[in-house]
Amino acid sequence: MKAFLNFLSRILTLFVYPKHKRQLKRKKLWRDLYTNYYGRQIFKTAESIGKGFYCGGESFVNKNTILKDYVCFNGMKISGSGRVIIGNHFHSGIECLMITQNHNYEGNMIPYDEEYIYKDIEIDDFVWLGSRVTILPGTKIGKGAIIQAGSVVHGTIPAYAIAGGNPAKVFKYRNAEHFEKLESEGKVYIVRDAENPHGRIDRK
Repeated sequence: MKAFLNFLSRILTLFVYPKHKRQLKRKKLWRDLYTNYYGRQIFKTAESIGKGFYCGGESFVNKNTILKDYVCFNGMKISGSGRVIIGNHFHSGIECLMITQNHNYEGNMIPYDEEYIYKDIEIDDFVWLGSRVTILPGTKIGKGAIIQAGSVVHGTIPAYAIAGGNPAKVFKYRNAEHFEKLESEGKVYIVRDAENPHGRIDRK
Protein backbone atom coordinates (compact mmCIF):
# COMPACT_ATOMS: atom_id res chain seq x y z
CA MET A 1 0.00 0.00 0.00
CA LYS A 2 2.83 2.37 0.88
CA ALA A 3 4.48 1.78 -2.50
CA PHE A 4 1.20 2.47 -4.31
CA LEU A 5 0.64 5.75 -2.42
CA ASN A 6 4.19 6.82 -3.18
CA PHE A 7 3.63 6.11 -6.89
CA LEU A 8 0.32 8.00 -6.84
CA SER A 9 1.92 11.03 -5.19
CA ARG A 10 4.62 11.09 -7.86
CA ILE A 11 1.95 11.10 -10.58
CA LEU A 12 0.18 14.03 -8.94
CA THR A 13 3.40 16.03 -8.62
CA LEU A 14 3.83 15.85 -12.40
CA PHE A 15 1.17 18.53 -12.74
CA VAL A 16 3.19 21.12 -10.80
CA TYR A 17 6.19 20.92 -13.16
CA PRO A 18 6.49 23.25 -16.14
CA LYS A 19 5.32 21.64 -19.37
CA HIS A 20 8.84 21.21 -20.79
CA LYS A 21 9.92 19.21 -17.71
CA ARG A 22 6.87 16.97 -17.51
CA GLN A 23 7.94 14.62 -20.27
CA LEU A 24 11.30 13.86 -18.62
CA LYS A 25 9.66 13.29 -15.25
CA ARG A 26 7.04 11.03 -16.84
CA LYS A 27 9.72 8.88 -18.49
CA LYS A 28 11.61 8.58 -15.20
CA LEU A 29 8.42 7.62 -13.37
CA TRP A 30 7.53 4.82 -15.78
CA ARG A 31 11.12 3.57 -15.91
CA ASP A 32 11.16 3.28 -12.12
CA LEU A 33 7.83 1.43 -12.09
CA TYR A 34 9.00 -0.91 -14.86
CA THR A 35 12.33 -1.86 -13.31
CA ASN A 36 10.90 -2.09 -9.78
CA TYR A 37 8.35 -4.64 -11.07
CA TYR A 38 11.02 -6.94 -12.50
CA GLY A 39 13.20 -6.56 -9.41
CA ARG A 40 10.39 -7.69 -7.15
CA GLN A 41 9.55 -10.64 -9.40
CA ILE A 42 13.17 -11.76 -9.10
CA PHE A 43 12.92 -11.61 -5.29
CA LYS A 44 9.88 -13.88 -5.48
CA THR A 45 11.54 -16.38 -7.82
CA ALA A 46 15.25 -16.69 -6.94
CA GLU A 47 16.49 -19.26 -4.43
CA SER A 48 18.47 -16.58 -2.59
CA ILE A 49 19.55 -12.97 -3.05
CA GLY A 50 22.27 -11.10 -1.16
CA LYS A 51 22.20 -7.46 -0.16
CA GLY A 52 22.16 -4.53 -2.55
CA PHE A 53 20.52 -6.17 -5.57
CA TYR A 54 19.80 -3.73 -8.43
CA CYS A 55 17.46 -4.31 -11.37
CA GLY A 56 17.72 -1.67 -14.11
CA GLY A 57 15.89 -3.44 -16.95
CA GLU A 58 13.63 -6.30 -17.99
CA SER A 59 15.00 -9.37 -16.18
CA PHE A 60 13.93 -12.89 -15.22
CA VAL A 61 15.58 -15.68 -13.20
CA ASN A 62 14.72 -19.30 -12.42
CA LYS A 63 14.01 -20.82 -9.01
CA ASN A 64 17.54 -22.27 -8.82
CA THR A 65 19.27 -18.90 -9.09
CA ILE A 66 21.59 -17.73 -6.31
CA LEU A 67 22.59 -14.05 -6.41
CA LYS A 68 25.25 -12.86 -4.01
CA ASP A 69 25.81 -9.23 -2.90
CA TYR A 70 25.45 -6.15 -5.13
CA VAL A 71 24.38 -7.98 -8.27
CA CYS A 72 23.33 -5.55 -11.02
CA PHE A 73 21.02 -6.62 -13.86
CA ASN A 74 20.32 -4.17 -16.68
CA GLY A 75 18.47 -6.79 -18.69
CA MET A 76 18.96 -10.49 -17.93
CA LYS A 77 17.00 -13.65 -18.73
CA ILE A 78 17.96 -16.91 -17.03
CA SER A 79 16.16 -19.77 -18.78
CA GLY A 80 15.82 -23.45 -17.94
CA SER A 81 15.92 -25.12 -14.54
CA GLY A 82 19.66 -25.58 -14.03
CA ARG A 83 21.45 -23.93 -11.12
CA VAL A 84 22.98 -20.47 -11.62
CA ILE A 85 25.34 -18.94 -9.08
CA ILE A 86 26.32 -15.31 -9.63
CA GLY A 87 29.03 -13.78 -7.45
CA ASN A 88 29.39 -10.42 -5.73
CA HIS A 89 29.41 -7.17 -7.72
CA PHE A 90 28.26 -8.72 -10.99
CA HIS A 91 27.20 -6.28 -13.74
CA SER A 92 25.34 -7.00 -16.97
CA GLY A 93 24.47 -4.94 -20.00
CA ILE A 94 21.07 -5.10 -21.70
CA GLU A 95 19.44 -8.19 -23.24
CA CYS A 96 21.79 -10.80 -21.75
CA LEU A 97 20.80 -14.47 -21.69
CA MET A 98 21.86 -17.47 -19.59
CA ILE A 99 20.70 -20.90 -20.77
CA THR A 100 20.83 -23.77 -18.28
CA GLN A 101 19.21 -26.67 -20.14
CA ASN A 102 19.29 -28.43 -23.51
CA HIS A 103 17.04 -30.91 -25.27
CA ASN A 104 18.31 -34.50 -25.46
CA TYR A 105 19.06 -35.14 -29.14
CA GLU A 106 20.50 -38.62 -28.49
CA GLY A 107 17.28 -40.13 -27.12
CA ASN A 108 14.51 -42.18 -28.75
CA MET A 109 13.03 -39.46 -30.96
CA ILE A 110 14.26 -36.87 -33.48
CA PRO A 111 15.12 -34.02 -33.62
CA TYR A 112 15.09 -34.55 -29.81
CA ASP A 113 13.03 -36.30 -27.17
CA GLU A 114 11.17 -35.04 -24.10
CA GLU A 115 14.14 -35.28 -21.75
CA TYR A 116 16.05 -32.16 -20.69
CA ILE A 117 19.75 -32.08 -19.85
CA TYR A 118 20.60 -29.57 -17.12
CA LYS A 119 23.99 -27.92 -16.68
CA ASP A 120 24.91 -25.34 -14.06
CA ILE A 121 26.40 -21.91 -14.67
CA GLU A 122 28.88 -20.42 -12.22
CA ILE A 123 30.04 -16.81 -12.30
CA ASP A 124 32.64 -15.53 -9.84
CA ASP A 125 32.90 -12.07 -8.24
CA PHE A 126 33.34 -8.80 -10.18
CA VAL A 127 32.34 -10.20 -13.57
CA TRP A 128 31.03 -7.76 -16.20
CA LEU A 129 28.95 -8.90 -19.19
CA GLY A 130 28.48 -6.48 -22.08
CA SER A 131 25.12 -6.12 -23.80
CA ARG A 132 23.54 -9.12 -25.57
CA VAL A 133 25.93 -11.71 -24.18
CA THR A 134 24.71 -15.32 -24.26
CA ILE A 135 26.00 -17.78 -21.65
CA LEU A 136 25.52 -21.44 -22.62
CA PRO A 137 24.92 -24.37 -20.22
CA GLY A 138 27.88 -25.52 -18.14
CA THR A 139 29.83 -22.26 -18.41
CA LYS A 140 32.17 -21.06 -15.65
CA ILE A 141 33.50 -17.49 -15.60
CA GLY A 142 36.37 -16.55 -13.30
CA LYS A 143 36.80 -13.57 -11.00
CA GLY A 144 37.04 -10.14 -12.60
CA ALA A 145 36.47 -11.37 -16.16
CA ILE A 146 34.92 -9.13 -18.82
CA ILE A 147 32.83 -10.53 -21.68
CA GLN A 148 32.59 -8.40 -24.80
CA ALA A 149 29.12 -7.34 -26.03
CA GLY A 150 27.42 -9.80 -28.37
CA SER A 151 29.57 -12.77 -27.33
CA VAL A 152 28.47 -16.40 -26.96
CA VAL A 153 30.26 -18.06 -24.04
CA HIS A 154 30.76 -21.78 -23.40
CA GLY A 155 33.28 -23.63 -21.27
CA THR A 156 35.62 -21.89 -18.82
CA ILE A 157 36.78 -18.26 -18.89
CA PRO A 158 39.71 -17.76 -16.48
CA ALA A 159 39.98 -15.03 -13.85
CA TYR A 160 40.79 -11.50 -15.07
CA ALA A 161 40.33 -12.53 -18.73
CA ILE A 162 38.73 -10.30 -21.35
CA ALA A 163 36.96 -12.49 -23.88
CA GLY A 164 34.74 -11.99 -26.90
CA GLY A 165 33.33 -13.49 -30.06
CA ASN A 166 31.34 -16.58 -31.00
CA PRO A 167 32.53 -18.76 -29.45
CA ALA A 168 34.10 -16.35 -26.95
CA LYS A 169 37.89 -16.51 -26.81
CA VAL A 170 40.30 -14.75 -24.45
CA PHE A 171 42.17 -11.98 -26.24
CA LYS A 172 43.53 -10.03 -23.27
CA TYR A 173 43.91 -10.07 -19.47
CA ARG A 174 43.26 -7.38 -16.90
CA ASN A 175 46.10 -6.16 -14.71
CA ALA A 176 45.59 -8.55 -11.78
CA GLU A 177 47.87 -6.62 -9.44
CA HIS A 178 46.01 -3.36 -10.04
CA PHE A 179 42.65 -5.14 -9.71
CA GLU A 180 43.56 -6.73 -6.37
CA LYS A 181 44.91 -3.43 -5.04
CA LEU A 182 41.60 -1.67 -5.79
CA GLU A 183 39.67 -4.57 -4.26
CA SER A 184 41.75 -4.46 -1.05
CA GLU A 185 41.10 -0.70 -0.78
CA GLY A 186 37.35 -1.20 -1.19
CA LYS A 187 37.19 0.87 -4.38
CA VAL A 188 34.20 -0.93 -5.83
CA TYR A 189 31.59 0.67 -8.10
CA ILE A 190 28.02 0.29 -6.86
CA VAL A 191 25.15 1.39 -9.10
CA ARG A 192 23.12 4.23 -7.65
CA ASP A 193 19.95 5.94 -8.83
CA ALA A 194 19.61 9.72 -8.97
CA GLU A 195 16.42 9.82 -6.89
CA ASN A 196 17.14 6.88 -4.60
CA PRO A 197 20.16 7.31 -2.29
CA HIS A 198 20.32 3.54 -1.87
CA GLY A 199 20.03 2.95 -5.61
CA ARG A 200 19.10 -0.63 -4.97
CA ILE A 201 16.28 -3.00 -4.15
CA ASP A 202 16.74 -4.76 -0.83
CA ARG A 203 14.63 -7.60 0.50
CA LYS A 204 12.06 -6.31 2.98
